[in-house]
Formats: sequence, C-alpha cells, structure tokens
Amino acid sequence: MQTLKALTEVARERERPLEGRRIASVRVSPGSYLAAASVLTFLSALLLRSEQDIYALTLLSLAWLVVPLLAFTDRIEFDGKALSRRGPAPFIQRLIAGRHKSLRIEDCERVDTHALRTIRRGGRVRYRYRTQVTGKNTEFRFASGGRSYREMISKLLPQLNADKLDLRSLELRDYLCDPKAVTREADGLHLASIDVVDSASLDFKLGRNSRKPKQENEASCVDATADGVPTVDYERAVLLGALGNKLRISGRLNQAREAFRRALIISPGNGRMIFDFARLLRSQASSLSDAKLLSRARAALRLSEMRAGNQPHLLALIGESFLEWGEAARAQKSFQKAIELETGNFRSRMGLANLALRDGKLAHVIHQYREAARSSSEKSLTSYARREADYYAMLNDDDDFLTVELRRINWLQYSLRVRKIAARVTNTSILVALVSPYLESSLTGICWSLASSSLVAWVSSLFAIKALAPRRKPRSI
Repeated sequence: MQTLKALTEVARERERPLEGRRIASVRVSPGSYLAAASVLTFLSALLLRSEQDIYALTLLSLAWLVVPLLAFTDRIEFDGKALSRRGPAPFIQRLIAGRHKSLRIEDCERVDTHALRTIRRGGRVRYRYRTQVTGKNTEFRFASGGRSYREMISKLLPQLNADKLDLRSLELRDYLCDPKAVTREADGLHLASIDVVDSASLDFKLGRNSRKPKQENEASCVDATADGVPTVDYERAVLLGALGNKLRISGRLNQAREAFRRALIISPGNGRMIFDFARLLRSQASSLSDAKLLSRARAALRLSEMRAGNQPHLLALIGESFLEWGEAARAQKSFQKAIELETGNFRSRMGLANLALRDGKLAHVIHQYREAARSSSEKSLTSYARREADYYAMLNDDDDFLTVELRRINWLQYSLRVRKIAARVTNTSILVALVSPYLESSLTGICWSLASSSLVAWVSSLFAIKALAPRRKPRSI
C-alpha cells in the first residue's frame, strides 16, 4: 500500500505544472553593453594620452573583459507563465531599484518585431529580427541569432492572443523554424535546386488558368474544394505555401518565390496565399531596389484584397500591410470591410485609430480606441485600448496637457537629433585623431577635444531620451 501511494504521488507530481522552471532563454540585445564598452575604451584612450597607464589598463579590462561577461550572462527567461530577466546586471539593478523585472503572460499588451536586412548574397538575404514585448510599463527586447531565439518565439508567442502580435510577429510564430528542417521540407516537396531557382525569371502571371486539365472527367469524380481544386492538390498547395513562408522568413527568397509559384498554379484564387506572395515580392523588391517588382507587390496585395472574400482576419492583415506600405486609403477600405463583416475586430479598430492619428483626427482616434476596448475579451488589451483613449481624450480636451506633451515631444525629437549628430562627430573625430599624427600633428589635440565634447553630448542625449520617452499619465476619464 505504501508503494502504491508513493507511485500515485509521483504521478501527480508529473502531471502538476512546474512553476519557475525555465523552458526558454535568450540573451538580451547587447546594444547597451556595446555602448558602455565603447565609452570605457574611449576613456581609457584619454587616460593613456595623459600617461595614466594603470587607470587606462583598468578601464580597458572592464570594457573588454567584464562588460562582455555581463552581456553574455544577461538573459531573458520564460517559465511558461512569465518573462523575467536574470543575470548579474539585473541583480544589481534589482538591489538598487528594489523591483524584479518580470512580466506575466496575461499582462502582455503588445509584441512588435522589426526585421533588419544585413547581408544579401545572390537569392539569399540574411535577416536579423528584433522582438519587443511590452506590458504594464515593462518591456523586454531580444534579437535573433540562433536556436535560443527560435525556442523563445516557439514557446512564448503561441501562448499570446493573436491581437497582441503585429504582422511580422505572427509570421515568426507560424513559420520560424530550423533552416535544416526547412531544407528537408523543400527536398521532400521536390523543390528546384538553388542554382536553378536563382537563374529563373521573376515574371509570372497571377490569375486563374484558362486551360482545363486533360483528365477533366476523372478530376470531377474526385473530392474538390469550393474553388474546384481537387483536395489532394489543394493540400499540396497549402504545404507549398507554408514552405514558401518558411523560406521567406529564413531569407531564401528565390526558393520561396518558386514555392509560391507552384502553389498559385494549383490554387490561384486563394486570397491568403496571394497575400503571402505579395509580402514576398515586397521583400525581394526591397533587397534588389527594384521599383517594377515593388509595383507588382502592390498589385498582388490589391488582388489578395479582392480574393479575401468574407475573411475579416485576413482583411485586417491586408489593411496593416497597406498601412505599412503607405497606402492609407486602401488600408482604411480594408479595415472598414473587416469591421462590416465582424464588428468586434480588434486589429481593424486599432488600424483605423492609427490612420486617424496620422490625419490628426483626435475625435476619431478616441472613438476607435474605445470601440477596440469594447470589442476585446482580453483584459490587458482592453486596458491598453482604454489607456490610449484616455490619453488622446486628454490631449483633445485639456489645452495645458496638450502644450506640455507637445513640448516633451519636441525636446525628445531634439534629443534624438543630437544623439545622431554627436555619434557621427565622435566617430569622425576619433578617426581623424588616429590618422592626424601621420599628416598634421597639430590636429590631434583638437580632434580629441572635439571627440570628448561630442561624446559628452551623446551620453547626455541618451539620459534625456530615457527621461522624455515616457508619456505623462492622464487622469482617468
């Protein structure tokens, strides 16, 4: 009996969710650590010029031994319920501030991902993704760079409501995977080799194929979808479309184009597939700087809107793409159509609020945010939309609050401009100071003084940006 009780207890412990156990971990973005290392290196160079060798060596050791170690050990961990930051630097920050940086899943409000194109080689592009998770005045930032980022995305994003994710985050959630697995999937679907795909033409037409298959009588006996496509072929088209998205996310754009070409030959009327293909064309046009390809991407996106039918979620995504590409009128049309089909479409309400904000129509902004708050069932999204509505309502109703906020935004823009100029002046001055002893030694002291002054301005602008970035909290209406 004691043995049976022990086995029962073990089974219960296995079924019970383990709180606090790390299931994904990724290093934080090292930007702040690189900035600290650069400043310390510059100070050590100044001390070396002043013949303070011991202090210069100490600062140099801190810059290139201690700071990289802190950056390597500073990690964002996810235990299935909350995001938290671990490491020596967060521990010291917690001792000073008295608060542990953590964000529970239900308190998350927004997830935004930005893509940066780093290297282009033939038909392949290397993307670096930066993801920012915000909620309850807390934010976490981490960048791609290996398996840890993919694990974090695969564990974290599926547990969040889709309305909290922007379009690129949705794509990463659904299609980001190991490049080796993508290669195996491409081989399994008999996709053409990279050499063949790179030499293929970029032109092929979208639309229904006017030629009927030879075995039409046999195909009519097979189960078909609503578009008249046989079920087996449709399933293959879905697999090819998913493969095309995976290849696009991993930067293999030419192979992704070939996968979409085959999928659209089978199912040319699929609005979602045309939408994904339009985003691929946009990526290729951006990487190749091809205006003709960009116009084709816009045409494909308009075609996907026509083929979207009664799919409000797809129309909202199309509207976000139009808004991202600068076509405000078409974005508004897509959002309005999605709301007509589904009144409580949160993404469309937020999109209309952003459009109204671009036009300076604060009354429309307030209305759309309040409608978004009513349409969402997530507590965090409702709180976020209400907070935005209260903020813009205060801007609309309180002239003093509007004056203070405009002054803050102007100073913030000024600080951003100072940071950019100071960084360029610092780098140029250091470069000239290093070269000037071989050309004109009298310029060396002037360049080091200019670099020191601009570095002080750059550091001051960083603190100013950090102080000016948060909004003033409006009174609840």
